[in-house]
Amino acid sequence: MNSFTTRPEILGTFGVVASTHWIASAVGMSILEKGGNAFDAAVAMGFVLQVVEPHLVGPGGDMPAVLYSKKNDKVEVICAQGPAPAGATIEHYTSEGLKMIPGDGLLATVIPGSFDGWMLMLRDYGSMSVRDVLEPAIYYAERGHPVLPRVSATIEGLVEFFKSEWPTSAQTWLPGGSAPAPHSNVMNLDLAATWKRIIAEAEAKRGREEQVEAARNAFYRGFVAEVIGNYFATAEVMDASGSRHKGVLSADDMAGWSATIEAPLTYDYHGWTVAKTGPWGQGPVLLQMLSILKGFDIAGMDPVGADFVHVVTEAMKLAFADRDVYYGDPKFSDVPVAHLLSDTYAAARRKLISPQSSLDLRPGLVPGFEKQFDLTTAMLGEDSRTGAVYEPTMAHLSEKRGDTVHIDVIDREGNMVSVTPSGGWLQSSPTVPGLGFCLNTRGQMFWLKPGLPTSLVPGKRPRTTLTPSIALYEGRPTLSFGTPGGDQQEQWQLSFFLRHVHHGLNLQAAIDQPLFHTAHFPASFYPRTREPGSLIAEASFGKSVLDELSKKGHRLTVADEWTVGRLTAAKRDADGLLRAAATPRLMQAYAVGR
Repeated sequence: MNSFTTRPEILGTFGVVASTHWIASAVGMSILEKGGNAFDAAVAMGFVLQVVEPHLVGPGGDMPAVLYSKKNDKVEVICAQGPAPAGATIEHYTSEGLKMIPGDGLLATVIPGSFDGWMLMLRDYGSMSVRDVLEPAIYYAERGHPVLPRVSATIEGLVEFFKSEWPTSAQTWLPGGSAPAPHSNVMNLDLAATWKRIIAEAEAKRGREEQVEAARNAFYRGFVAEVIGNYFATAEVMDASGSRHKGVLSADDMAGWSATIEAPLTYDYHGWTVAKTGPWGQGPVLLQMLSILKGFDIAGMDPVGADFVHVVTEAMKLAFADRDVYYGDPKFSDVPVAHLLSDTYAAARRKLISPQSSLDLRPGLVPGFEKQFDLTTAMLGEDSRTGAVYEPTMAHLSEKRGDTVHIDVIDREGNMVSVTPSGGWLQSSPTVPGLGFCLNTRGQMFWLKPGLPTSLVPGKRPRTTLTPSIALYEGRPTLSFGTPGGDQQEQWQLSFFLRHVHHGLNLQAAIDQPLFHTAHFPASFYPRTREPGSLIAEASFGKSVLDELSKKGHRLTVADEWTVGRLTAAKRDADGLLRAAATPRLMQAYAVGR
């Protein structure tokens, strides 16, 4: 196999970082150089990404993390996915004339979770101060950063809409009244001022942990929550429904919520143990796919051959079908995770994979869940149309590529963190005046029909697509990986992991391999559509492989080379050698280490 990779696999012993933007990666490495640990670095990187990739992540978004603390010697999950506000009821939304929650505007906003998640990580696992981790982001918000061409293009497509419908966004994102030119120096002074005030309130307290708590209070029970609450009390804005709506989030909603730490969900696969979030996210989908594929000779397949793509795609279809029937916030619904990951269930699902592509949505029937199965499958059949949107979109207004960011860090002590922050996109929610950032639209993942694990209920977490990963080899924390990409996140991670585990490809080689995904199942984002039997594959697979996949019945869309997937990864070998890699796709992700 050709040993060429687009970039070197980064090797070192001091520390490695990888993210979806080179500036964030450089900042993360600088934090390690200053004596910070992996968690300090990840927090600083997370805030920088909110500045340099505002179309993909913002301070008003959400954040799940899977991490390994050397001190605690265990893998844990930080859930910084905010739940639905008290006023977010099905009755209220349907009374607004809605059958589906819009993917933009204010009605889709849930409690913003990421800030509390980052502060929780800093307090319980980090070693630095609030000032230490916020100052790099403040620098780029105050002194400017080279705006990405995709950010420029996104704003350009929204100029008139911002001016006429979202004037607060026009003030923030249209300097001089027009979209910023690609690579021009762009600042966000309101955001810098917000973070500076948070630091000031934190430093009014003594002690590192006390300062972190003061920062959390400033955001959720102080001036930030007050500004957000006042804005939502009066704002009424246009959204994708074609009408103007007010949101339901309040300062009281924010005051009563905090991010949490919980145990991961895990699955053992060929000597590896993969750790994911619980079923409040789509993380268990990767575990289900591995359980199905455990019965196939993946190592004997060509990793860029038609058989590999076919079998993996069919396994993905089956696991995602189960996601849409059974996953949801386990605080509100009984999710049969043990059954879905059992050998018996996986064996039955495996038998459904034939030499031909399936066009049917085939969730499995779990005993005791017959009513839920019937209700969900009937709804999906009724509401699933074609024209799938597998990442949050504003395509009716603007170019939209990508939706999220990802961070991987491992330090010399062996601390490890994988985190996939998202939400608060500049193109999907208006800027909160005076704060310099937008809120999330994660509520679009709820259904406005009662009785489902993902039905809208106040206090419930939306079943997010955000899904970072850590994998242990023979019990030793070894691999951190993930990707942006909405519903595609689990799919791209699966190909990467299989190629690394079964075919011995190093991190960069596995990331560089041609990628593929399906849009067969209902999308998580408005307008919740699907493309039965679809397969999107990069042209770099070659004509013979693509022709063979078409013969197998896949409804093939050939994507340009280097356009599918945005993976990053980091690894720690048993001898302490560290590795990292980042995708060349989109030409902005970078791994750094020494």
